[in-house]
Amino acid sequence: MNVKETPRPRDPDPPDGPDFPADPDRIAEVVRELSRAEDDALGKAATEGLPDRAGAVDWVERVKDVLLLRTGASELRAEIPQLADGLLHLLGELEWAAPLSTTQVVNAFLPRLPAIRALLAEDVEAAYRGDPAARTFAEIVVAYPCIRAIAIQRIAHELHLLKVPVLPRMMTEYAHDRTGIDIHPGARIGRRFFIDHGTGVVIGETARIGDDVRIYQGVTLGARAPRLGESLRGCKRHPDIEDRVTLYAGTTVLGGDTVIGRDSVIGGNVWLTESVPPESRVVAEAPRARVRRRGADEGSVQLGWEL
Repeated sequence: MNVKETPRPRDPDPPDGPDFPADPDRIAEVVRELSRAEDDALGKAATEGLPDRAGAVDWVERVKDVLLLRTGASELRAEIPQLADGLLHLLGELEWAAPLSTTQVVNAFLPRLPAIRALLAEDVEAAYRGDPAARTFAEIVVAYPCIRAIAIQRIAHELHLLKVPVLPRMMTEYAHDRTGIDIHPGARIGRRFFIDHGTGVVIGETARIGDDVRIYQGVTLGARAPRLGESLRGCKRHPDIEDRVTLYAGTTVLGGDTVIGRDSVIGGNVWLTESVPPESRVVAEAPRARVRRRGADEGSVQLGWEL
């Protein structure tokens, strides 16, 4: 059988002939138009300092690996000075207005590394205890997206506390891009935190999470959407989750004055904008499904769901 070949569309002629890309007048006009945008949001961003994204990603990954994977003294003696130099270089790319100098930030950050590592060790322990699919601690460290996201957030959080601009957010957005878990560097997270699966999790800037909290995929700890969001900048906008709370998949908790009391369990797909007292169990109305047998003329079976 003969197959008729579809003719390929002809490339359109470039404007004003083949030498258009080299037209100096057109290039000059584009340059003039782009350079007039110095006072718009993008121009302001450029004057504030834009750190090299690749450099920031490389640095936070190296810190993460040092905390999660390196225990030998000789390795650490070689790595820590390089991390200090790398951070100093990244800070030097910013328009600096923080209370501390760049050198003071580096000197304040380094002593916090052992405490971050201790928290991460407990996070790994919580994942091992909480997930029956976990076979080894090594599997959790190298394969669980929540450990990557939490580790980067804990590193970025310390920089956030030191009033470092831009860099902490770049780091957590990188983790978001890689894991699907979006945790603002400003969020305060307690000990032994575990995110099971994790895709679609969102935790806002002013959220506070207690110890031994476990959440599942699709959970949002967010803010109510105001008409003018800028008016709430710097205010408490995200909820508090107290100790030993479990939030199942798809749960949304909104508002800076919303508190989920300790030892509570919030079922899947629950929407909350009000506080919940300690030791509560909150579930959405049970779903109902009807099953009709194929070919049957009468009746159907009602399935009940135990939550």
